[in-house]
Amino acid sequence: MYGLEGRRAIVTGAAYGIGKGIAARLLAEGCEVGILDLDGEAAEKTAAGLRESGGKVVAAAGNVSSRSDVEAAVAKLTAALGPIDILVNNAGVLKVGKLLEASEADWRSHFAVNVDGLFYMTRAVAPQMVERRKGAIVNIASWMGKSGVAAYSAYCASKFAIIGITQSLATEVGEHGVRVNAVGPGLIVDTKMRDESEIKRKAEGLPSAFDRARDIPLRRPGFPEDIAKAVAFLASDEASYITGETISVTGGLWND
Repeated sequence: MYGLEGRRAIVTGAAYGIGKGIAARLLAEGCEVGILDLDGEAAEKTAAGLRESGGKVVAAAGNVSSRSDVEAAVAKLTAALGPIDILVNNAGVLKVGKLLEASEADWRSHFAVNVDGLFYMTRAVAPQMVERRKGAIVNIASWMGKSGVAAYSAYCASKFAIIGITQSLATEVGEHGVRVNAVGPGLIVDTKMRDESEIKRKAEGLPSAFDRARDIPLRRPGFPEDIAKAVAFLASDEASYITGETISVTGGLWND
């Protein structure tokens, strides 16, 4: 355990998959947790389920690509929890498609959610971290933010952007006691995003996640809890001298 008792966290995209796993881990670490998701009903259901294990969990609905939604949701969550110590920018979209074939709408949705969402959330939460001179921001990037992959051009571009923002923001707020890091997941199963991607891959005759995992050094895909462990570490005082980094959690698929 990483000693996060009494800290307050917001996790975006936390109704399902990786975000839900992160929220569960932070709750187990002693955090009070606010979960924000586009699917408000699912967010409330997830919050209710997490509360069964003990601890305070508050849900809010909103689209992270909307500044007004973000401001309203953050206001609700901070009113219930108090000042936020940990922000996890996890909400994201993934649409498979080659650059020359992808629709403009799909291209723009990657940046609206993955990049603009991070921007709005950080602008809503980080100033009070700076004022209090403490806080940790963890952005969920991807190993595809370090290496371009065919049929994932828009997704890769948005995740490269997240890594760049992580590095830049870390230099901007470090003097104020706020750390900013990212986690780069590899092939993670049991997530809503991955399920949608797998359906399209299957329709196009492409190999499944478990087929592709045969080429990973650890010979398995990852799970949400694998990412949650890394997030908890980066949010903790155990990582007090780490900022501006993107930790790959890929089973050896990518180790830069």
